[in-house]
Parts: sequence; C-alpha cells; structure tokens
Amino acid sequence: MSAFCPPDAYPVPPRLERVEHWIFDLDNTLYPASCSLFPQIDARMRHFIAETLQLSQDEAHRLQKHYYHQYGTTLRGLMLAHGLEPSAFLSYVHDIDHSVLVPTPALDQALAALPGRKIIFTNGTRHHAEKVLSRLTIAHHFDGIFDIEAADYLPKPNAETYLRMALRHGIPAQQAAMFEDLAVNLRPAAAAGMATILVCEPAPDTGHPGAPAVEPHIHHVTYDLAGFLDSLAPKR
Repeated sequence: MSAFCPPDAYPVPPRLERVEHWIFDLDNTLYPASCSLFPQIDARMRHFIAETLQLSQDEAHRLQKHYYHQYGTTLRGLMLAHGLEPSAFLSYVHDIDHSVLVPTPALDQALAALPGRKIIFTNGTRHHAEKVLSRLTIAHHFDGIFDIEAADYLPKPNAETYLRMALRHGIPAQQAAMFEDLAVNLRPAAAAGMATILVCEPAPDTGHPGAPAVEPHIHHVTYDLAGFLDSLAPKR
C-alpha cells in the first residue's frame, strides 16, 4: 500500500465488473445519515469527554471536533493527548438505540446478487458493526469486519490501516472497490489502486442530490447504494 499519491498519479482503478472484493464503510454508508443513528454516538462522545476531563459541554464539543479533524477519530486524540484507555470510551459511545435503523429489502437483495467477497471496514467497533448489520438484516452477506481494534486504534484515513486491512483479509487492491460516505477516506484506497465509490444522500432541504466536489480519487458517486449495487450484478 503506497502513501498518498499526488492527484495526477493515482493508479488506474479496476473496472467494477472485474472487482472480486467489495469493501464497505459502515456508518452513514450502509444506512442513510438521515436516520440519525450517528448523532447518538456524537452526543455520547461529548458527554464522555465532559465527564472524564471535567469540561463543560461546549468545551467538550470543541475538543471532540478538534481531535476528530486532527487525528481522524476523537478517540485517537484522547489516547495521544490524555492517555485514555480506549475500551471504556468505545463501550460508552456505542451504547445507543439501534432501533432507528430500518431494514432495506432492496439493499439485502442487491448484496445477495453481487458476486465476490464483502468486508466491513469501520472506525467503529466490531460489536457496533454487528449490531448495525443485524438490525439491517444484512450481516449474512459479509465475510469479515475490520474494526478500530484490528487497526490498533489507528483510524482511516491513515494509509497504514488500509494496508493492514488488505493483508488481514487477503485483498489485492487491483481487484477491490471501496464504498465510503467520506471522500477523504477514499484517498488511500485510490492511491493503492482500488476503485472508489462515494455514497451520498440527497440534500435534506430540497430532496435533490447535492453535487460533491469532483476529485481524482473519487471514481464513482451514488445517491442510491442499493440501486448502484444492483446495476453491478450479473444480468440473467
């Protein structure tokens, strides 16, 4: 896995019909952000920081976002700056109500029809991923989960973590595609030679898609994950 490449030096990605390994982010990718699951995690992070570091809610919020933008996850910043032991934090912030997730039969059917191995690659925990996949009734489609603990708490978009994920699951980059809702997390995937797909939602105020920035590490954009996957399935 190479480090970040300059914008004009990304390898040519595989054609999607030749992909054999499908890598999916979890939160806000396999379910829509509008279901408001992740805001629960966000709020619990703020509460944990306020209680642990004896800060106001506003101060905790500022620190939370500062660490997220600087280190990729709030947890990474807390570990490096405060020596936080991660298990208590992860247990607390993922103690949420998953009932807001609604199974989508179209996604279940599209995953079933898509040939190849499917892997979850998340900055969250395996336990959280299993809860989400179970609630969405799509857990049986996935061959593995690479979570933040498997990454030794080094989150996406650190290129080293992509290499570790690929080695753990035997994924050649030139036979892989990655789905993400965050464009920055697709940079290392593209730099390694994977095909990349940015998963977006229509703008909530208009119901129409908001156009993402055109960047060379984003090969495809979809506002309908199930429909996109269905278009890749072999036609009878």
